[in-house]
Amino acid sequence: MVIFGAAGDLTRRLLIPALCNLEADGLLSDRFAIVGMSHQDFTTESFRTWLADEVRKIGTVPIAPEIWQRLAQRLFYVQGDFTDAHTYGRLTQALEQVRSKLQIPPNYFYYLAVAPHLFGEIVRQLGGAGLTREEEGHWRRVIIEKPFGRDLESARALNAEIRQVLDEHQIYRIDHYLGKETVQNLLVFRFGNAIFEPIWNRRYVDHVQITATETVGVEQRGRYYETAGALRDMVPNHLFQLLSLTAMEPPCCFHADDVRDEQTKLLRAIQEFTAKDVADRTVRGQYGEGTIEARQVPAYRSEPNVAPDSTTETYAALKILVDNWRWAGVPFYLRTGKRLAKRVTEIALQFRRVPFQMFRESGVESLRTNWLLIHIQPDEGISLRFGAKIPGPRMEQGEVEMDFNYRDYFGAAPTTGYERLLYDCMIGDSTLFRRADMVEAAWKVVDPILKVWDSVKPRDLPNYAAGTWGPSEADVLLARDGRTWRKPDA
Repeated sequence: MVIFGAAGDLTRRLLIPALCNLEADGLLSDRFAIVGMSHQDFTTESFRTWLADEVRKIGTVPIAPEIWQRLAQRLFYVQGDFTDAHTYGRLTQALEQVRSKLQIPPNYFYYLAVAPHLFGEIVRQLGGAGLTREEEGHWRRVIIEKPFGRDLESARALNAEIRQVLDEHQIYRIDHYLGKETVQNLLVFRFGNAIFEPIWNRRYVDHVQITATETVGVEQRGRYYETAGALRDMVPNHLFQLLSLTAMEPPCCFHADDVRDEQTKLLRAIQEFTAKDVADRTVRGQYGEGTIEARQVPAYRSEPNVAPDSTTETYAALKILVDNWRWAGVPFYLRTGKRLAKRVTEIALQFRRVPFQMFRESGVESLRTNWLLIHIQPDEGISLRFGAKIPGPRMEQGEVEMDFNYRDYFGAAPTTGYERLLYDCMIGDSTLFRRADMVEAAWKVVDPILKVWDSVKPRDLPNYAAGTWGPSEADVLLARDGRTWRKPDA
């Protein structure tokens, strides 16, 4: 494994801890090694020492000394400029030395934990150095982080650029949301249980809400966030991945391309936004100062590297319509934002009301509708909410909940969300990685919204206080349909 950007935040916080967890689970071969690359002036020994200190400081779960020792002795380092061809000559030499020392076959995968503008350049340089060529049954793969493009045009251009060097089967466009157990469990839950799939359609589902909210602000990412915003940062990747897995048709089998075929079909079935639709079915917001967990926090415009008159959105809500047989008429409401009341990612399906209220004369005015809640973070699990009679002589209804929690049933295993994705790349399973047509289909939906938002600047920002659930316009978005946002439990 070659990590470009090995001295960066992603490597020390997530990639190295994930590899330690794989090592602890016995999933790394003795003939597995890591070569880190960055512009930092490390040697192999100083790189190992630095990483050991960083992992110890920031790790959420302690790493056993023997696990770290086994991994550290297979850690190596190459310093260089990613745009300089000489760097790749040194990388080639280092890979040959590591392979010879540890008796490793010439199977390489490259992780691009770098700024997006370097993706195409690094792939081009790898190709020029012959490091992406697959020969004699050996493989070469490249993992590319998000954001993959910033609109439809740039995504298409990046796809075309890297396809000049790599075949599609070599490209692994990563989305760390798909490393979460509950996201992967969506397919098993839907297609492995006969009781749910028959009601997973417009006849029984009233609407679907997909929420991904954070309590943190942009912190030190102001410079990046000013060029991205909540819509680009979250919707065409994370939220559309959750949407496609929730709403896709059953694949003919559980092979990578069959699953991704159905996800792509779903994304292509999303009703395109006109300029009027953008006005009617989207909401953007930006947080002002407020209070979170009894702590006063600044407005977005007061964050480091943010313009004092910024119109970048930190909140986005959309009403999505899917034009196919299963979901015609069922709205999907998506929302994401920073500095909101709670950190939560969930998929909530609200089922239709019963057609006849037989209890209307017995003191139960109206039965609540049923909810199926798929909790993705911070707690992973699934719950079903329904009405039941409260014990006693009167006919009164109470809401009850059946809960499945991963921690309770399977125990808590150390995880960063990257373990499964890294392991899948090693074994060549691309099911949980995005294909080129999936990326472009997602941007095709978002592109009209970006164009309208970029051309018509909002005048009411900031329009929600930190620590709330977002702008009031988002509530109006659902209220027009006679619905309300679900408030995740505090």
